[in-house]
Amino acid sequence: MKHIFVVNPVSGKGKNAKNYIPTIEKYIKEKGINADIYVTTAQGDGMRYVENVAKNGEPVRFYSCGGDGTLYEIVNGCYKYPNCEVANIPLGSGNDFSRLFGRNTNIDDHINGVPVKLDLIETNGQVAINECAMGVDSEVCAGQADFKKLPMVNGEIAYTLSALNCVIKGKVKNHFKITIDNDKVYEDDFLFCYIGNSRWYGGGYMAAPGAMPNDGLIDCVMVKYPPEIAKKGVFGLVPLLLKYKKGEHLSWEFTKLVHCKHVKIESTNPAAVNVDGECAFVTEREFKLLEGAITFIVPRGSKFLDLI
Repeated sequence: MKHIFVVNPVSGKGKNAKNYIPTIEKYIKEKGINADIYVTTAQGDGMRYVENVAKNGEPVRFYSCGGDGTLYEIVNGCYKYPNCEVANIPLGSGNDFSRLFGRNTNIDDHINGVPVKLDLIETNGQVAINECAMGVDSEVCAGQADFKKLPMVNGEIAYTLSALNCVIKGKVKNHFKITIDNDKVYEDDFLFCYIGNSRWYGGGYMAAPGAMPNDGLIDCVMVKYPPEIAKKGVFGLVPLLLKYKKGEHLSWEFTKLVHCKHVKIESTNPAAVNVDGECAFVTEREFKLLEGAITFIVPRGSKFLDLI
């Protein structure tokens, strides 16, 4: 099998991934494996490169060397091709998807990892391996990139700053009609709706504490617009945000968790949608589970293997 390390040189504020290249080169030389290194040059370049390689039909494993955005590009480039496998070496500032598997940057543990079939979520021609969402959290995601540019600000801090900024500017309430599995309908004012394949996003916010990316189900978490914010504004959000970060929001009376395979969201006004960190504004979007759609390499020693 061919091994290809796809490196995003701007991940981790332009240091982590770029500085990791000598480690890859040393490993390839010492182990004598059939491997290449590809350094991406712009947004979308990784996706195009991976798909061009995948089309050849030869067995290949792509190692995402960057953050969640790099993983998004690699997955979207190769998920349609059964000859491909994906591994994730977390070198970004958030690394949310890797939290479930352990933030392991040891190359040998990924080379000798365990292949498992994971689900994906398809929406509008894109796929997410980690999560999709609509509402204020997606507004936060859209603004998070600007805060990440600040010195000493990582993904987690940037998400929190962007969340507070959205509250101050009043970008917190959306009127959604949410249809689950073409059957159950929930219509109300919502803070957001999280369509989760895994548990964390936003640099460490545990949106779906029990989600598993190989269980054949979406964890759909719907959070209505809470009275705490309506009455207190930003002062009502802060304690909720802290609990939400820890995954303690499922007990709130204005939170609803359902397990499903299809979610449709219709919005009265254009609302932000987040697909593994890629953001846009829409009035309608559907999300469909693709069960066992990609082969993912779980690094050797990961506690995830004890869960399956």
